[in-house]
Amino acid sequence: MAGSSTARFYFDLASPRAYLAAERVNHVMGEVPEWVPVLLGEPGPFRCAEEVAAYREDVERAARAQGVQPLVWPEPFPSDSEWAMLVATYAKQIGRAVAFSRAAFRQAFAAGRDLSERDNVLIAAAACEMHPAAVVKGAGLRGTRERLEAATVEAVAAGVRD
Repeated sequence: MAGSSTARFYFDLASPRAYLAAERVNHVMGEVPEWVPVLLGEPGPFRCAEEVAAYREDVERAARAQGVQPLVWPEPFPSDSEWAMLVATYAKQIGRAVAFSRAAFRQAFAAGRDLSERDNVLIAAAACEMHPAAVVKGAGLRGTRERLEAATVEAVAAGVRD
């Protein structure tokens, strides 16, 4: 969160830490922040399987402390979130950033579905009444990609890393 008179919640759907924050952010802020999709990339880099296991354990511990349901990790993890983030950016443009993003996070980390698979992203979109054809078209627009890239630059400049 940074910046202007409206608080911002920058997030990448590949991040389980962002998922945990997304489950709380609307409740802990004095206002509903602006949800801003950014493409920060996969968590990591991890040097070995032990680092991945330690990361998962740390996130699972945080989830238990927060009282959310146990995480179900998508396979593969980490995975590519680019198309999902383009859809999240399109969802923001049509006023459905929060609904879509929460549904997508839950697909990834509560149901264990890989968001690099388009069908899993479309399931999240359908959960908030976004038509699949509109989603595919909206995510494919140059303007959508440019908005995602600009938001990512803004987030990195504000110090967002995960």
